[in-house]
Amino acid sequence: MNTFRGADGRYLRMTNGGTAVFVDVLMLAVSSLAHAPWDFRFAALLTLQDQNVMGRGVVGFGLSELDWGDTPQERAAAKDFLLRALDLALSRHRWEELTYEPPHAEAYLRTYRSMVEEFDPATAKADPDVLPGPQEAAMASCVRHRVLDALPFWEACVFCTAGV
Repeated sequence: MNTFRGADGRYLRMTNGGTAVFVDVLMLAVSSLAHAPWDFRFAALLTLQDQNVMGRGVVGFGLSELDWGDTPQERAAAKDFLLRALDLALSRHRWEELTYEPPHAEAYLRTYRSMVEEFDPATAKADPDVLPGPQEAAMASCVRHRVLDALPFWEACVFCTAGV
């Protein structure tokens, strides 16, 4: 089981397959919307949730562990980006390109969106080992799948490592 934690003890716990689906549909949306440095750092964090590389059952992170920014404006922009990405994923953005029907994806996305919406980034105690730094941001795109890839960590996107 993989766990993504919110505030006040809320969490989204998913099976390995559920986590892969969650990361896939969220990566499609994040890749389409990313434009600010924090957005690309979050995309890199998503690539680090790739169980084909990291291992089954060992991924997940807490919202309070992320560096949301130093100012109220930076924190608001980061949270807004994540909410917009979740909304785009909930609209089934590019799901027709998946090689499978994403079971339970809507429920996972709705639960996580609720957790993000309720979370106050000003309360975060950023762990510098969780959100990749600016130099590790996912800036390269996989030409084949048109999503941000895991460079500089490895040379593949979440779809390439899954053999899609």
